[in-house]
Amino acid sequence: MAPIPTLDVFILTFNAAKREINIPVFARHLYNAFGQNATSLPELVVISLQEMAPLAKAFIGSYVLNPYFQRYESAVNIAAAKFAAEEERRHRRKDPPYTLVTTRNVGMTGIMLFARDPAAVHYLQGTEVGFGAGDMANKGAVGLRMLYKKEQDGFIVASSELTFVSAHLAAMEWNLEKRNRNWESIVSGLVFEDPKKIAGRLPMERTLQDNDDFEASDALLQEGAVEKALQDISIYKPSSHLFVAGDLNYRLSKSSPASDATFPEINPESPNHYAHFLVRDQLTKEKAAGRTLHGLREAEIKFPPTYKLMLSPKSRPDTELGRIGDEEDDMDQVEWSWALHRWPGWCDRILFLDVPPWAQEATGNAKMQVTTYDAIPAVRSSDHRAVFLRLQVPMIEPDKLVPSESAFEAELSKQPVDPRIKLPYPIDFQSWEHRAMVKKWECTIGWSMLVSQSKQAISVFVTVLLIGLGTWWYRSR
Repeated sequence: MAPIPTLDVFILTFNAAKREINIPVFARHLYNAFGQNATSLPELVVISLQEMAPLAKAFIGSYVLNPYFQRYESAVNIAAAKFAAEEERRHRRKDPPYTLVTTRNVGMTGIMLFARDPAAVHYLQGTEVGFGAGDMANKGAVGLRMLYKKEQDGFIVASSELTFVSAHLAAMEWNLEKRNRNWESIVSGLVFEDPKKIAGRLPMERTLQDNDDFEASDALLQEGAVEKALQDISIYKPSSHLFVAGDLNYRLSKSSPASDATFPEINPESPNHYAHFLVRDQLTKEKAAGRTLHGLREAEIKFPPTYKLMLSPKSRPDTELGRIGDEEDDMDQVEWSWALHRWPGWCDRILFLDVPPWAQEATGNAKMQVTTYDAIPAVRSSDHRAVFLRLQVPMIEPDKLVPSESAFEAELSKQPVDPRIKLPYPIDFQSWEHRAMVKKWECTIGWSMLVSQSKQAISVFVTVLLIGLGTWWYRSR
């Protein structure tokens, strides 16, 4: 059997703490991440963002968020250009630069897709769900789905379907059950088509037949077809690879640390080295119990908890001459310690679905091959460290990922059932309609917040209001 082509994918998740990044610093960290265990640039780069901008701007969205997205785009391009220049100096093949294919956000949670070959991205879809206060998107998830076609010498040699989810789940130690409910909202509500249209197919088909002639077996067949269609619009579409990244907010405990609590340490010789704290990780426990992130796999964690960091004040030069050219946040090496009022936790995570067993048999045991799973150094703009995953994704044709009828039946008898066979939670038929309604309120609230926070915006608003009232009065005379 010929080896299956692979796709080199790089995923980074970062809680930006509602602040803009320092572009040169972030670019240097990305450059180092691109070169970790690799000598070429990844083909796809996906950036998952949480708290990417202040709430008011995030609720407004659109062009108001463009400056925030643009800073990450600049950082990626600077890092890629530096990497390509280094490779060229070593007389290696120079990789083409990245194109920003798309951005999307749901409130403060965003996702960005970069490709070295944007023409390889086909049938791009997006979706979103909010599960914050009143189902608004102060917390939520956004998804992208595409078909990636790899060409060689002008011919398509492989294609594979990919689904990426960027998520921000409920905060605070004691909100464990709420985080699990957030995940349920993602499974049931983060869908790539309006489920009401699919749900409407069954009653429509039934009206085409006389009730007396409608056999129970036909009804079951139709219900099965609708169930399959609903599975296909979910994040667990059988023909697609799935990646979930974000600030999932799972902690080490359901309560805040006591004043004399022992915290993780970086020193590998210490009995309190952070590796010993992984057994307390909520996500690992909840996943094993089948209460969240069903079926998803995570690479081995070899980095310390990524939250909550207390950043040490930046030292300033003693002389005026030393301050020349010195700018806020321009340091790479940031000293930090753990915040004492929160348990340190691996809040920022990236997980993926591995190739299903029925597809491994047909593809010579093809699996995801992890290149690197690590965290970039702390930056001054956030109390989180960004986490990145690089892996080689086997480019299995979508129809080869779909289980045969016999494989489907065999998987149904197993426990737990693979989520690509049976969803862990039912699809919410009202999800699209509900999200559209809530989104209108978000925009109104966002503008109200923005106007109330800015004297200049208040002045503009009052001026426009007076002009409008004056125009109405003049025309009504």
